[in-house]
Amino acid sequence: MSPASAPASPPPRDGEHLAAIDLGSNSFHMIVARYTLGQLRVVDRLRETVRMADGLDGKGGLSEPARERALDCLSRFGQRIRDVPTARVRALATNTVRQLRDPMGFLMPAEAALGKPIEVVSGREEARLIYLGVAHSQPPKADQKRLVIDIGGGSTEFIIGRGMQTLERESLQAGCIASTRRFFPGGKLTKKRWKDALTEIGAEFQQFAKLYRALGWQEAIGSSGTNKAIGDICAAMKLTKGAVTAEALPQVRDRLLQAERIDDIDLPGLSNDRRPIIAGGVLVLEAAFEALGLQRLMVSKAAMREGILFDMLGRGSDNDPRDLSTASLIQRYGIDEVQASRVEATAQRLHEQVAEDWQLSDDDARMLGWAARLHELGLVIAHSQYHQHGAYVLENSDIAGFSRQEQQVLASLVRTHRRGVPKTAFDALPDRLLLSAKRKAALLRLAVLLHRAHEADPIPRLDLTAIDDELRLVVDRDWIEARPLLKSDLIGEPEDMQGLGITLKPFVA
Repeated sequence: MSPASAPASPPPRDGEHLAAIDLGSNSFHMIVARYTLGQLRVVDRLRETVRMADGLDGKGGLSEPARERALDCLSRFGQRIRDVPTARVRALATNTVRQLRDPMGFLMPAEAALGKPIEVVSGREEARLIYLGVAHSQPPKADQKRLVIDIGGGSTEFIIGRGMQTLERESLQAGCIASTRRFFPGGKLTKKRWKDALTEIGAEFQQFAKLYRALGWQEAIGSSGTNKAIGDICAAMKLTKGAVTAEALPQVRDRLLQAERIDDIDLPGLSNDRRPIIAGGVLVLEAAFEALGLQRLMVSKAAMREGILFDMLGRGSDNDPRDLSTASLIQRYGIDEVQASRVEATAQRLHEQVAEDWQLSDDDARMLGWAARLHELGLVIAHSQYHQHGAYVLENSDIAGFSRQEQQVLASLVRTHRRGVPKTAFDALPDRLLLSAKRKAALLRLAVLLHRAHEADPIPRLDLTAIDDELRLVVDRDWIEARPLLKSDLIGEPEDMQGLGITLKPFVA
């Protein structure tokens, strides 16, 4: 299927700034870059230790101190990027926000503090962006496969990729903060606790270790702060020149376990900021070395924030990863591409007519296009309630390139493209996305309805105007009279569309 017919977002202008923000479980990072002669040049980096994962209570709650640290940090970040256009800023939240019982309870004040939208990404999408950041910062050889390991505060990502593309992605709940809290409660260190923890984490890594070993890699790279800190320790202990090796890591562990408590850890090259969480980081890395049979891990300063920047250049262009993911879903679920193309073309035709009055953007058009392509996805499960089946798959799958909020929008459009609109259909969406989502849903409903008969013939007249939340649709009289079933559906559609808060008035001419 061809790329979405909606126009792509314009590329950055020469001299324009872009910003990427990574709301990690341990630290918040921000990179500001200038787009110059087709390249990104970093002009500013900000990092603050926030330790959001320390504030999790095990029931999805977040402590007030952790919440305040996060909001204060975002407020300072917001001051730096106040003049950067919102379209050129992407802020992504990761593991800790994914675990919150009420994510919106944090995201709403967080967005207010930052002054920009914040999205949540899945673990596997986080892994894709991490790999992208490392690959651009340390370009791989043409056909060389590489393993990238990123130990965050709440989770650890394992990626095998070739070139700029990922082949396998995994994300496990075993970060440096989470593992320190889980296995060394009260800050007490013992060899027995360490051995038991190593066995437990190793068992979790065995879920994918066999597949990864079979696939293989030519080089292994550790990204982000924890791996860099362990590499610095190896260098300070004169064990390596900054890499982590199978010979050096046990010596770091033994030196660490000379302390009886976390506060007493004395490792050369270890910062005071990193001391409270280094035990969990070394533990996770040792488990990874054993499970994957690693001998050497090089260290990269790049991480997800760099990946976000480079991904922003691809989004909205001919290389948008979301187009590739949509095409993959179409193939996997055997969607009728010809019918999907008809619905998409009509949906975009309707969008063009009301976009200005309804304040719908090119990004809205692209989301509408993806929803049109995927609206029949649920048919592979069953025809009955197929819109519900499709919405469930889209909301709960790991779809490369899409944030959690984007998947929720996509799912809500597919869920509401036929039949009645349930009151809960848009509950998962933040307020800032609600109005545009309902308006896109109305356009998709009309496009699907107009192509219910799967006819190849074009629609001779299709005029749509929007005044506030009222739509007026004009179609050709002879054409609609020749299609009594469609005419009946069109007459009944205004009642169904009321669930979107939109009034439809169909006319013939």
